[in-house]
Amino acid sequence: MGSRTRRIPGRGIAVGLLCLATAACSADGGPGAGDLTAPAASTAASPALGEATGTATGSTTRTATRSTAPAAASSARLGRNGSLGGRRPFPATNPWNTRVDSAPVDPNSAKLITSIGRTGRLHPDFGADWNGGPFGIPYVVVSGRQKKVPVSFDYADESDRGPYPIPAKAPVEPGSDRHVLVLDRDSWTLYELWNARRVDGGARWRAGSGAVFDLSTNRLRPAGWTSADAAGLPILPGLVRYDEVAAGEIRHALRFTVSETRRAYVTPARHAASDATDPNLPPMGMRVRLKASYDISSYPRSARVVLTALKRYGMIVADNGSDWYLSGTADARWNDDAMNTLKRVPGSAFEVVRMGRVTTG
Repeated sequence: MGSRTRRIPGRGIAVGLLCLATAACSADGGPGAGDLTAPAASTAASPALGEATGTATGSTTRTATRSTAPAAASSARLGRNGSLGGRRPFPATNPWNTRVDSAPVDPNSAKLITSIGRTGRLHPDFGADWNGGPFGIPYVVVSGRQKKVPVSFDYADESDRGPYPIPAKAPVEPGSDRHVLVLDRDSWTLYELWNARRVDGGARWRAGSGAVFDLSTNRLRPAGWTSADAAGLPILPGLVRYDEVAAGEIRHALRFTVSETRRAYVTPARHAASDATDPNLPPMGMRVRLKASYDISSYPRSARVVLTALKRYGMIVADNGSDWYLSGTADARWNDDAMNTLKRVPGSAFEVVRMGRVTTG
């Protein structure tokens, strides 16, 4: 943070890839009714990839763009892993929500993919059952009436001050990262903590760092700032969520980790977490996509929902961790069978989307 280098390790749990049991999935590559019983989500096309546009206002970067979606207090369900009712965090023009299937390939794609591992395999770091329970990154949806509580930070200089509307029994990600993700459905505001610990039974909280995101705008964190994630990104918008896979379509980029990054970042990331300077190592915020030529027709329907999203929107380097680890929600509804087939996908099936300006240091 600031002149310090913060490196948040990924979970790196060697577990099988996951899937969903009974759903209707509709996505490119032939999914039809099948694994999950849920209505299909909207298939409206997203805009093509472009540079983030913003003007500095004080220490933050903002754009004038706000979501035109109505306040969806009734569509997002309260509670742990509540459905967002088809509403996407951030406006349609946000990088997370921008399709990249027709964007150019980065000139250095081959070397960047090699540095991550061409023979490595995609690995979802989430599921229904590991050591007796779900694993991944949980979140909780609250209403605007949720009481806000004080939060103190180890890295207060790059954290958004509290109070935060965190329930006393909010789910905490197991392991060393201990993320807490809270979505206020009424204000459409996301609150995220890293290394969160309850104090006085949840009457207040202590965390390594924290960030607040207004999901109706394209506002970025200040340049050089971390968040609850190493790259200075929000976490929730990049997770594979059960409600989306059940609906048959994921309409945003996903989050993944690599074992080694360089001391650089590219939009939408705002923070580096490495001392390495090798240009063939990925910067934070680098986006990869599954190649259009990669055949997904033999995969189970629910797995094709994820693979189609990786072709359309790709996945973004957000943290240092195990190579090719794809982040998703800790949810007991996952079926840990069909999506295990995602382990077939080799690193060589991905390519780097052309990056904009890379910020070093």
